[in-house]
Amino acid sequence: MSEGARTSEQARAHAPAQAPVVCFGEMLLRLTPLGGVPLARAGQLGLEVGGAEANVAAALASLGRPTRMLTVLPDNPLGRMAWMKLASAGVDTSRIASADGRMGLYFLEPPSGPLTGRITYDRAHSAFLTAAPGMLDWAGALDGAALLHMSGITPALGPNGFGLARAAMAAAGDAGVPVCFDGNYRANLWGAWDADPRSILHDLVADATIMIGNHRDISLLLGETFSDDGPDRRRQAAEAAFAAFPKLELIASTARHVETGAIHRIAARVDTRADHWQIDEARVEGIVDRIGTGDAFAAGLLLRYLEGASPREMAKSALALAVMKHGLPGDTILATRAELDEFDPGGGDVRR
Repeated sequence: MSEGARTSEQARAHAPAQAPVVCFGEMLLRLTPLGGVPLARAGQLGLEVGGAEANVAAALASLGRPTRMLTVLPDNPLGRMAWMKLASAGVDTSRIASADGRMGLYFLEPPSGPLTGRITYDRAHSAFLTAAPGMLDWAGALDGAALLHMSGITPALGPNGFGLARAAMAAAGDAGVPVCFDGNYRANLWGAWDADPRSILHDLVADATIMIGNHRDISLLLGETFSDDGPDRRRQAAEAAFAAFPKLELIASTARHVETGAIHRIAARVDTRADHWQIDEARVEGIVDRIGTGDAFAAGLLLRYLEGASPREMAKSALALAVMKHGLPGDTILATRAELDEFDPGGGDVRR
């Protein structure tokens, strides 16, 4: 397939440059023990604002694509901190609802030497999770939108999270807005309640135009095993997903190989119904923070998708932004379009 090829699906997805991407999901505060101390013995914690969908909104806004956040924040200083963080990144926060309740938290113990990282959630009964769908201005948020971005984290939060996710999908359908659904499978969240993630995620992906997920995610959705190794297995899985979900037009994924906590190898892939394109592995050394790298990948993908780019260019920009995020602390990457276009995943020298 030539680099300049365009699918009819991409042409339909092409939207005016000022049409915003609406991101829906819970915002969180991230607390990290300082100095590599285990959480159980920590005396000091670093504080960051995050949340998968908010990370995408902020990254896209920094790249010049208008974005709008749809969520519920508590009416307290922590909620205002999260609101200001998004607003300062250039995200439209006018559709964020305010409610009584608490801010969801998560605690990160980063990988250190031979030790693996660990996340501990503390988000039960948050203002977002206890919100009724009617609290959110779905129609106003989606008015004139190019796309709705959401993820599998929201339905994983429990029955009310699933209700919010279904309401988001229904509102997008009513508004004629395509949906990008990032699987973002979180076993710890799904395992905390009596959930059937296969049927829940299957119902949501059925209404998506774009899916971000690999062959393992597709295996979960379809209950199938894809036995071929390498790219053939990924294409086999993509074709099975396209057959199962008629509305689905594009699947994007990464493949990550962890050598050590500080050295990873990452490849990117985009599948359409007609064909696919894969970008070879980039070796990422000296990792500062890998949290939010999948959200950076999603932002790079959507930026180029909405410009009508080829699968190769989508995969290239998505991988580049994900690699860049590994070198930055916190959950979110803020990068200019020039920085993204000039970035060389293999470079590490000083630009003079």
